[in-house]
Amino acid sequence: MTEKTIRDVTFQLLRDLGITKIFGNPGSTEETFLKNFPEDFTYIQTLQEASAVGAADGYAQATRRPALVNVHTAAGLSNAMSNILTASMNKTPLIITAGNQTREMLLLEPWLTNVQPSRLPEPWVKWAYEPVRAEDVPAAFARAYAAALQPPAGPVFLSIPLDDWDKPATGPAVVRSVATRIGPDPARIAEFADALSGAKKLALIYGSSIARGRAWQQAIALAEKLNADVYAAPASERPPFPETHPLYVGGLPFAKGPLSKKLEGYDVAIVIGAPVFRYYPYVAGEYLPEGLHLLHITDDPAEAARAPVGDSLLSDAVLAVEELTRLVKSRPASSDSVAKQAHRLAPHPAAPAPQAGSVLSALQLFETLRAAAPADTVLVEESPSNLGELHTAWPIDREDSFYTFASGSLGWNLPAAVGLALAERELGTNRPVLAIIGDGSLQYSIQGLWTAAQHNLPILFVVPRNGEYAILKSFALLEETPGVPGLDLPGLDIVSLAKGYGVTAFRLETEEEISKAVAEAFARSGPTVLEVPVVPTIPPLL
Repeated sequence: MTEKTIRDVTFQLLRDLGITKIFGNPGSTEETFLKNFPEDFTYIQTLQEASAVGAADGYAQATRRPALVNVHTAAGLSNAMSNILTASMNKTPLIITAGNQTREMLLLEPWLTNVQPSRLPEPWVKWAYEPVRAEDVPAAFARAYAAALQPPAGPVFLSIPLDDWDKPATGPAVVRSVATRIGPDPARIAEFADALSGAKKLALIYGSSIARGRAWQQAIALAEKLNADVYAAPASERPPFPETHPLYVGGLPFAKGPLSKKLEGYDVAIVIGAPVFRYYPYVAGEYLPEGLHLLHITDDPAEAARAPVGDSLLSDAVLAVEELTRLVKSRPASSDSVAKQAHRLAPHPAAPAPQAGSVLSALQLFETLRAAAPADTVLVEESPSNLGELHTAWPIDREDSFYTFASGSLGWNLPAAVGLALAERELGTNRPVLAIIGDGSLQYSIQGLWTAAQHNLPILFVVPRNGEYAILKSFALLEETPGVPGLDLPGLDIVSLAKGYGVTAFRLETEEEISKAVAEAFARSGPTVLEVPVVPTIPPLL
């Protein structure tokens, strides 16, 4: 019998775990892992490591399975860090691997050595490890898989010296099942149910864990039994509730003072499956309005610990919602109606409408796209300057149909759209994917267009071209910092850039042209980029 190598055993473990796609950009220290690449595996090549992580993240979210990423030693891991940060905040289970120099040379720290492999990806991975012995590599993969999946899910990292793969294995890797859900403490959740049932005016604040758990129907059942106003937690990366439902109010602002003001009048509020709270600009104020009792349910102990206010309960969000629905008492509808936000999930409203002219407004563009795109389109967003307009024009009323980044770190959404489209093809659902990405945001991971073209993915990328970092101009107003350089973006030719990566691309200016191009894009076998000039506007942050 032929002796099994570390590579043989590891690839068999990956098969057993159902991980047969590898996202990456190959490097010299990874070629020993990838040599004689198995025919039953698929390698998704990207041109930069951040794109590899972003594509794997989109794929893992859509398939609800861990994805494997292979990057190049310390250099590639450093390139990937922005999207590892996003994967961590997205709570996406990823196994990120990198090669390292041979064990014989590690002491010398030669060129391209990952000198401190377990420290470099911190704090954005749940576990980081370089096996002490080559024989430990398969077991390290098994542990990485368990750590990535267990709540809170997230990325993990393994560094593998390049000479480990051909060494003999001591036996097959052990495959075991892993629990991925935490049930609520019965006594504690009964207390929460009593508080919700007895509230005079109640707010349900749902987070993206509801969406990750595919639990819109459960969230609706609880809201309707309680007749409670439903908010999305601040800056949610996945919509937790249908935005066309009568009980839905909108997303909470992501600043302390305005958020507290928004919750005035409620005596009880509960946050389920989100942090308390996600803030970005500092705006002074109390964490909560006077008289509000806040409850918090999360599967992340660190998230519960750092919450400055709120009584916490550790639990899977979906299990908690189901148990609360069983325990709470039905409540009548409130006569005190709450105004619904036109900008829905967006953390800030749309900019004031510009005067009508020859150049489209962002709102006109997005309304045209929504009308032209199929009803089941998957929307991906990375256009911070136009969030209010986008969410005004495009209410999310279907599960798993909207994705964005939890971190605010640009460069995730373009490759994530590639991963989502790969998953749509693999799952056989084949929903169209439309990614709206600002002209500034596009530059952070534009090389992802090449991967979309190589796999003939029918993704439509729409670039609202305002020629500036408008969102940063908004911050300049809030922070009273006039005269900041670098906020304008002249001279970009999006169409030529896209064509250089093998993508069909057009510059369009009218609603009629856009409507026609959308239909043609989704009938095309490969990706399409539409560059659309829009009127520059500076959105309000709050």
